[in-house]
Amino acid sequence: MTKSKELTMAVPRIESLHVKNYRALHDLELNNITPLTVFLGPNGSGKSTVFDVFAFLSECFTIGLRKAWDKRGRFKELRTRGCDGPIVIELKYREKPKDPIITYHISIDEVKSGPIVLEEWLKWRRHGRHGQPYKFLEFNVGKGYAISGDVPDDKSERIEETLDSPEMLAVNTLGQFTKHPRVSALRRFISSWYLSYMNAEEMRGNPEAGPQEHLTMKGDNLPNVIQYLKEQHLKQLNKIMNLLVQKVPRLEKVDAEMLRDGRLLLQIKDIPFDNPILARFTSDGTLKLLAYLTLLNDPRPPQVIGIEEPENQIHPKLLLDLVEECKKATATSQLFVTTHSPYFVNGLKPKELWVLYRNEKGFTTAKRAFDMDGIKEHVESGAQLGHLWLEGYFDVGDPLDNAGGPRNPTQTGLFDFQE
Repeated sequence: MTKSKELTMAVPRIESLHVKNYRALHDLELNNITPLTVFLGPNGSGKSTVFDVFAFLSECFTIGLRKAWDKRGRFKELRTRGCDGPIVIELKYREKPKDPIITYHISIDEVKSGPIVLEEWLKWRRHGRHGQPYKFLEFNVGKGYAISGDVPDDKSERIEETLDSPEMLAVNTLGQFTKHPRVSALRRFISSWYLSYMNAEEMRGNPEAGPQEHLTMKGDNLPNVIQYLKEQHLKQLNKIMNLLVQKVPRLEKVDAEMLRDGRLLLQIKDIPFDNPILARFTSDGTLKLLAYLTLLNDPRPPQVIGIEEPENQIHPKLLLDLVEECKKATATSQLFVTTHSPYFVNGLKPKELWVLYRNEKGFTTAKRAFDMDGIKEHVESGAQLGHLWLEGYFDVGDPLDNAGGPRNPTQTGLFDFQE
């Protein structure tokens, strides 16, 4: 077995996501999620909101529910407008291929003192499709039980627990103990998610020197990560540089140099010139592409990577290459990407693309390109998904329609495909 296959087998995969009452996501369900999943839609369709669900859940595990809740304007801004009831997030995932599906469910409500975890549970069907599903962790407002062990089942002892506060997450708390390995695995999984909001301007600074293993969300420590790779993973850095040189004409190398005052200076050298230029004089596209290649080739990558609108500042002709790099990265990570670029979408398969749109009530709805009439057949005949979207062949998410709702693709008459 090759090393890449071994890595692929070890990556947890989210297979479905169900969200209720989270901003425009009144009742959104995504099933059959692929290792690379891309969300497409017109402006205001809810792409960033889906992205933020992952950010919110991850922050609940890393900085706590109250801070994540406060950061987003509390329930006044978080809960779907005009709706009552708790916010519900439910995801189904496998720790490894062919492992049982585990369902994680969390329901969050609000009282006078702040947010509370109304309900939280973990459930699986240990013996495959024919086994009886049962919960091996269940908490309600801070009180509940967990079943310990590698393979918890309904015959094992339930350990009753009471959390210090109803705003604490049971998985985050109990997951710190080795006696709950399945709970611990989920805690590590969600806590490790990386969601990217890359900003080229942030990358132009001169941070304090010192190697750093991973990029921040904005990429403002890019020189530190380059320094870390230079010191600890030179082979991986050379791979990143070779990829960058292939995609950016006449670029020779990138280096992080330490200044006398202890700051790092990112320098980029073009082939025709003897001296490199400072990162602040380099194009936004070069910096963004360098950051994405660094992220996607991390020696110890996050298990889930989210990238919002990677097309910003990057030349359209490079987006197909970026899609290929994303697909390669699925050997070690699961990727979620938001975009409204047809050039990026052209590199996808119908099962990898979800089109988001607002329904007649203003709530976000999603449909896979694979499930739309005729799309699979058009792609098999040589059409590209991005072009099909622009030309109106998708039955939802028309980029020229602000509502983005269902339409009849046969009414466009812009071009026809021969079978």
